Amino acid sequence: MNSRIEGPLPNGRGSVTNVVFAGLGGQGVLKASDIAAEAAFRAGFDVKKSELHGMSQRGGSVSSDVRFGERVESPMVPPGAADFLVVIAPDQVDVNRWQLRNGGVLIVPSMIDARALTNKKALNVALLGILSALAGIPEEHWIAAIRSNLPDKLHDANFAAFEQGREAARREFHP
Repeated sequence: MNSRIEGPLPNGRGSVTNVVFAGLGGQGVLKASDIAAEAAFRAGFDVKKSELHGMSQRGGSVSSDVRFGERVESPMVPPGAADFLVVIAPDQVDVNRWQLRNGGVLIVPSMIDARALTNKKALNVALLGILSALAGIPEEHWIAAIRSNLPDKLHDANFAAFEQGREAARREFHP
């Protein structure tokens, strides 16, 4: 796992940031990518998103690409070009590692204290909290995107998970 950011991340207005989300069906991979895409859109970026469902309804592999920047041509992250790889299922890390660029950032469940989550299904949003601290999108856009993508009854647990992720990012990447 790359726990330190190597080189500049392409989150400026003139470049494209590539994020790949991966996990298993039912873990909130697609919901996490929806939230990330909306946060980037709210921040004024051009956003493209693609999904690969596989056998998602049976717990199979699921992935989603989100690309944002001043101008994005394709929704697909080129092979080996992900700036961020957010993996929700630990057994999907090695399967998807090839998508991460040299110096890219791997975000995995072990970075979150799952025991502290008030809702275990909020792990995807906790991992978004880590991503949010690194991706160059202001926090208020993430909060608004979470609010608009999840029902009211899930807001408190997911906002707490999101903050836990931001704290994990501060510990892991900004000691």
